[in-house]
Amino acid sequence: MTTANPVEVRRNEQARPAPALPPAKIFVNGEFTSPEGTEVFTVINPSNEQDILDVPRASVEDVDRAVSAAHQAFAHWGRTVPSERAAALLSIADRMEQERQVLVDLESLNTGKPQAVAEDDVDSAIDSFRFMAGALRAGTTLAAGEYAKDHTSVIIREPLGVIGAVTPWNYPLLMGVWKIAPILAAGNTLVIKPSETTPLTTLKFAELTADLLPAGVFNVVTGRGAVIGDRLASHPDVAMIALTGSVGSGQSVAASAADSVKRVHLELGGKAPVVVFDDADLDATVAGLRNGGFWNAGQECGAACRVLVHESIAEEFTAKLAEAVQSLVVGEPGAGAEVEIGPMISRAHYERVLEHLKLAEEEGNEFATGGHAVPSKGYFIAPTVIKASKGAACTQQEIFGPVVSVETFSQEDEAISRANEVPFGLAASVWTKDAQRSHYVASRLDAGTVWVNAHLVLATEMPWGGFKGSGYGRDLSAYALDDYSRTKHVMHNMAR
Repeated sequence: MTTANPVEVRRNEQARPAPALPPAKIFVNGEFTSPEGTEVFTVINPSNEQDILDVPRASVEDVDRAVSAAHQAFAHWGRTVPSERAAALLSIADRMEQERQVLVDLESLNTGKPQAVAEDDVDSAIDSFRFMAGALRAGTTLAAGEYAKDHTSVIIREPLGVIGAVTPWNYPLLMGVWKIAPILAAGNTLVIKPSETTPLTTLKFAELTADLLPAGVFNVVTGRGAVIGDRLASHPDVAMIALTGSVGSGQSVAASAADSVKRVHLELGGKAPVVVFDDADLDATVAGLRNGGFWNAGQECGAACRVLVHESIAEEFTAKLAEAVQSLVVGEPGAGAEVEIGPMISRAHYERVLEHLKLAEEEGNEFATGGHAVPSKGYFIAPTVIKASKGAACTQQEIFGPVVSVETFSQEDEAISRANEVPFGLAASVWTKDAQRSHYVASRLDAGTVWVNAHLVLATEMPWGGFKGSGYGRDLSAYALDDYSRTKHVMHNMAR
């Protein structure tokens, strides 16, 4: 059953000047260049379905050219001292800050993100570069010392070499920077493949920072994951492949990387459980989930999308959540600061989300609000809250849209076991006033990040990454620097 509530897409009343688009080329060895072939992919504005730019689909030969440039550049970049790399990263952050509005407008155009979301993305990306510039100069490697008699041991942390990175469409610039900043900070060189759907800010980043890095240190190759990603994963001169994306993409990359025994860094999907106990502050919980469940239109791997609420407060909680969600403002970028929900990224993804909603209805679940597309140009879906039955598909599968399911539990142990039953383990949250309970439950939730009385609050200094089907490896924090480097033990004989 669908609860109908009118949802309108807020539109720009005046035409906005188009942001300056990047060159429609690949970026190799410090310059934009044409790929080997002529095949292109049209980038579409998801808010109005209009074409933005034709971006090239590169070939295996283009990947090889980029890897060769990165390999040659590594000979110098990998030997730079930390202060040199830190200065380069700080220069990049300053340049991004100078061009902040260009990046915000371009990200909004390409993804349909509301202004506030795009601004947060760009500001967080700038902060990531500044953090890594400091972190790389304050390593935590074990101190040198005498661990075997008459022998002094020294631990050296070294860069890996050329790293291939594959980034997703939901946070094109931010997820790109979560790879770029620590990879370069650790002394590696990089070939990055942005999502075909959202390559514009990665290309613009290359354009804006081309003069700040030696040629070949940073390269961008656009195209299909099955071509570019697979070649990066199998290339003998690529030391590591780092991917943020779907579980299927992670499995494919890991399989391709196995033949050359290269390291793999995976940040994959999520289905974040939200455990709400009967003593939780309901108004604060609802406010937290209104944001944490629907930020970036729910196209967020850590979204608070699966609520497990104690049965004694379920009716009141669900009614409050549905009412709060109905107040979310849906619109296109630039239609006012009040806009909170943008479109799905593409027609294909829009149709996938609608299929999930159709299945939820067919399984007998009830929509407390939403559950339908918004009749308008663009790929908009009404913010949705589902009263879900135990084991329903909508509680188990990653929908990746503005959809939150609510199911009930009766006992604490039941809540923990059901929270852990999905194959993902990226994020979770616990809502309770009982401090002892919060520590106990958080320690038993199988997720890389667990919030208590909050959700989707990130800090550059803290690691982000998951367990189980959500992958391995850590983004953000000094742990990312460890992921993108290797340790070498050098032992000196001091005996006389």
